[in-house]
Amino acid sequence: MSEQERAAGPLPRAVFWDMDGTLIDSEPYWHASEMELANSHGCRWTEDDGWRCSDTPVVQVASAMRKRGLDLPVERIQAMIEEGVARRERERMPWIPGTVELLEALSRSGVPSVLVTSSPRSIAEAVVAHAPDDVFIGFTCGDDGLPMKPDPAPYLHAARMVGVGPGSMAGCVVLEDSISGLEAAAASGATTLAFTGATPGAIPDGPQFASFDSYAGITPQVLGEYAFRRQAGGQA
Repeated sequence: MSEQERAAGPLPRAVFWDMDGTLIDSEPYWHASEMELANSHGCRWTEDDGWRCSDTPVVQVASAMRKRGLDLPVERIQAMIEEGVARRERERMPWIPGTVELLEALSRSGVPSVLVTSSPRSIAEAVVAHAPDDVFIGFTCGDDGLPMKPDPAPYLHAARMVGVGPGSMAGCVVLEDSISGLEAAAASGATTLAFTGATPGAIPDGPQFASFDSYAGITPQVLGEYAFRRQAGGQA
């Protein structure tokens, strides 16, 4: 990091990234995979159904599809949905504009980034593999055996990965887009920011410190300033 960058403002201790709808615009991939599977087995499942199930564990989506008439075991439905998403992401990773640039800037500034997702390991690994080299120091995923969001466990686990204890979480920034994720992040003690630019509908009315709808102008120092103001008891 240059002296100019260091003088530009405070930096967060770490940044923890939710994946779907925050880092990558992958919800359309999930919905397309669900509809492809349903249609191939004579079951009606629409994009609206997909959005209604957003922010829901895949196993619950699979259960809902089975109740709708998809005559396959829930575990097989889940696996086939995940395979469809992974295939699409191998063809093109749908980065949200500005995320790659912010990841690279955080890396140059010495701020560690961790991916925190409820998606399976195969999908988390694919996202990290498609990212620029060394921008993520690691990830935690739905196969780690941790309680799922809105439990704070995934974010507390990510903090341990970067050597941050529970009492220092306010110095870390979480980027999230869903109510369950915002609740998990806030419960961990982190400075929680809601990204609202990829998910249709109202801005999540959750416990976030601040919200924004574009990564334009978001720098490591901007994230650090949010954390600084929160620790100082200020308002966003």
